[in-house]
Amino acid sequence: MILRVKFALTHLAALVGLLLVLFVGALSAEELPGVDMAEWQSLSSRAEDAVDAEDTSDDVLEELRGQLATYREQFNEARGVNATRIVSLRDQLAVLGISPTGDDAAPEAAEVVAKRKEIETQLATLSAPVQVADSAYARADGLVGEIDKILRNRQAKELLVVVETPLNPVHWPVAYEGLRTAVSKLWNPVSSEQMERRDELLLSNLPKILFATLGGLILIFRGRRWSKMIVGQLSTADGRGYGVWRFVVSLLRIVFPLAGLWLLAYAARTTGYLGDRGDALVTLIPTLGGAMLGFRWVSEQVFAREDDAALIALSAQDRGEMRFLVSGITLFIIINTLLVRIVTLDGAGSLAITVVSFPFTVLISYALYRMGRILRHFGAEVAVQEDDEVTRASTLGRLVRSLGSATILAAISAPLLQAAGMYNASEFFLSPTVLSLVILGLVLALQRFSADVYGAITGQGAAAREALLPIFFGLILLLLALPMLALAWGARVSDLTEVWAAFRRGFAIGDSRISPTDFITFALIFTFGYLATRLAQGALKTNVLPKTKIDKGGQNAIVSGLGYVGIFLAALAAITGAGIDLSSLAIVAGALSVGIGFGLQNIVSNFVSGIILLIERPISEGDWIEVSGGQMGYVRDISVRSTRIETFDRTDVIVPNADLVSGTVTNYTRGNTLGRVIIPVGVAYGTDTKRVDGILREIAEAQPMALANPAPNVLFIGFGASSMDFEIRMFLRDVNWMMAVKSDVNHAIAERFAKEGIEIPFAQQDIWLRNPEALQAAPPPKSRAPKAKVIKETPHDDASKGEGDR
Repeated sequence: MILRVKFALTHLAALVGLLLVLFVGALSAEELPGVDMAEWQSLSSRAEDAVDAEDTSDDVLEELRGQLATYREQFNEARGVNATRIVSLRDQLAVLGISPTGDDAAPEAAEVVAKRKEIETQLATLSAPVQVADSAYARADGLVGEIDKILRNRQAKELLVVVETPLNPVHWPVAYEGLRTAVSKLWNPVSSEQMERRDELLLSNLPKILFATLGGLILIFRGRRWSKMIVGQLSTADGRGYGVWRFVVSLLRIVFPLAGLWLLAYAARTTGYLGDRGDALVTLIPTLGGAMLGFRWVSEQVFAREDDAALIALSAQDRGEMRFLVSGITLFIIINTLLVRIVTLDGAGSLAITVVSFPFTVLISYALYRMGRILRHFGAEVAVQEDDEVTRASTLGRLVRSLGSATILAAISAPLLQAAGMYNASEFFLSPTVLSLVILGLVLALQRFSADVYGAITGQGAAAREALLPIFFGLILLLLALPMLALAWGARVSDLTEVWAAFRRGFAIGDSRISPTDFITFALIFTFGYLATRLAQGALKTNVLPKTKIDKGGQNAIVSGLGYVGIFLAALAAITGAGIDLSSLAIVAGALSVGIGFGLQNIVSNFVSGIILLIERPISEGDWIEVSGGQMGYVRDISVRSTRIETFDRTDVIVPNADLVSGTVTNYTRGNTLGRVIIPVGVAYGTDTKRVDGILREIAEAQPMALANPAPNVLFIGFGASSMDFEIRMFLRDVNWMMAVKSDVNHAIAERFAKEGIEIPFAQQDIWLRNPEALQAAPPPKSRAPKAKVIKETPHDDASKGEGDR
């Protein structure tokens, strides 16, 4: 009965604790630290209403989206509040276990029940803000996604809008009249009173106007010469860094004229005679002038006049045509932009805009088509003269030819779409294509500039353009250009910020979330551990181990083992420091380990064998070994997977570590360098064998490399086919000198045998013939002797004789 009462009281306490948990959680959910929840509720309600309304403007949606994204980041940060404390409480609950239920369950101690209730209360209190943050984050993220979807759908619909076709002659007079009217309104007549005020304003601002006008004209017409003078004074006399200074010159050719255009626009606005529309057009002048100068600068860098300065190796004629086409495209874009701006300021409709811009669309498309044709044939001349595979396999060549094909496609599509009335779709193809070519050309120019800077710093000059580091800089510049390309092709800034926010949040693997911060932390800790390991290895190898009595093989084993342990600890510390939880990957890792084990079993076997070699040390660096297959040489390196043996021919043989552990290995110098050499000697039959034994023993004992104990020995082995065979067997102090000792002993034997008159036989064979009579030659047949032919000799005079002699 007492047990049942205690059990009931326990359940009642648990119920009260649960109610307390819910109450505390509800109170804690009202607010989040650092977040105005009331403002968030109002914003989320307004955003939901705006999403539901179909007539909400894009500007309103973009503004709401920015505010929602800000709150979303705050909620994402709040999701990590009290994370460490929550993990600790959950671990404590796991230690206490689940509260027993059922009639047969043994009752728990009151202290355990109270402790569990206390921990659950704390856990609920700490988890409440996290749960609120998770809920609010999901709501904010969903609203952001809905707004993005609405804006993207609207962009897609705008591309498919069909307006009046510019090919209809009926629309031409209407468009012309609209353009003429818009131009005439740029200079509206004013009253005499307004004219007087303008005159007074002009007189008061006359010094500023004159100064700005004069300065602008000077910068435009004299800036090019000044840039040359400035760079000429800055550049060194020996020409080092010439490419860098040439790049600076090209930039100054943009800066000076652009500053001059800005001064002229400022002077024109300051006069007060232009009016609102005139001011709006004049404001465009620096922007359009900067675009013109920038486009031309890129073309001069990519298609430079000098062959060594050109970034794309086209012929001089093609480069000149490309510069001309870029200048033409820039001019057509400026005129088209000004005319469209004029009719837009007058409130003209789509008819006037599409008719006015169509001729320039055709001209720009034709210029792009010509550029695409030239780019598509990039490398064709070199491929004919040199190696076709080398040229066409280059990354730059493939990229340029692909750009040429895409440019041709855009040049054909843009005028056709606008002729069909799809003005927005035409602009979607034409303008981004031009901007993409300019951006990629800018990447090439900056990559060449980085290579020139690297060459100037390292002293390599133009040779640094083919180095690895400038190519790496080019890849970085290309990655940085991707957002600009995305904006050129219609991506919104909010789209890019969304990608960046998702990148910062990282990606989830199970219950763990890995962010870029985790990657950076992992890389820094691992790099520090790796460098510390290498530093410790170097200190042991050069300062500590040489002072001990450990042999060289043992020293190398200790250094290698320290490297393995250090790298493993560095990786473990990096994973722990980055907060990466690998427990959720245990099942996946277990499944992968089976497949990897079958696929990499040879590599794992070699790795384990390498560790065994380092621990047991059956071989060490510097040992003379012979492995299966007859390979013989010195061990030069024992790595993780294999061992490198240097043969006596000075060639390297790579032997897998598993073969050294499982196969037969002969180590001639393990532990010591003592070794036995056997020298065979043969003498002719009939020679006094005792005399030969004494001579060979004297020669062996006189060898300085031979050990006195055990003393050299001479053995009479047996009777050979052509000689009586002896062997000299002696132990050497250093078996590495085996071949040299053999050579010395053979020289001594030859010299001593020659003095003693002992013959060293050579192989002899007796040949028996069964029918020697068959070898007797038959007598030659009799033949008549040829008759002598009489030649009469006629006398010649001296002249004819001399001629014959010649």
